Amino acid sequence: MLVKDCIIETGVIRSGMLVREVFSECGRTHVQALPCVNEKGKITGRLTLKNIMKFSCLPEYMVELAPLLGGFLSCVDNAEEKINQVLCSQVDSYVRKAGVFTRSDAPAIKALAMMEKNDTSYLFVVDEGEYRGIITIQGIAAKMSEIVVCAVDRGG
Repeated sequence: MLVKDCIIETGVIRSGMLVREVFSECGRTHVQALPCVNEKGKITGRLTLKNIMKFSCLPEYMVELAPLLGGFLSCVDNAEEKINQVLCSQVDSYVRKAGVFTRSDAPAIKALAMMEKNDTSYLFVVDEGEYRGIITIQGIAAKMSEIVVCAVDRGG
């Protein structure tokens, strides 16, 4: 099984786009990150849902005290206003370094090993400088479940 068998095609993020557009594309494609590209289409960074949520929605003290937090938090009384503020902000301040790439003709197991080595659950797929999509652990697992037939499935 090759990376190209598991690619999820996604859009890309460009400077000046809104966070709402990132959330929409990640939701549509069921991925947690998107590449940020420059005007020439070269990947210059990445945006992750985790990073956006962490830096826009979670004060550090809430992370540190998470096990102690109760069911009601007065500090989130204006949640809708905060959500609107975040979603209507530009993506630029949330862009992180580009991360690790793989090629579409690489074995999926190599991509999985690269994910483990780099403590991530996805890689951007780039062939000769051109972004092709993203490969995720979930995507590999889904593809594996399609091609493997267990004895139990055959009634054995």
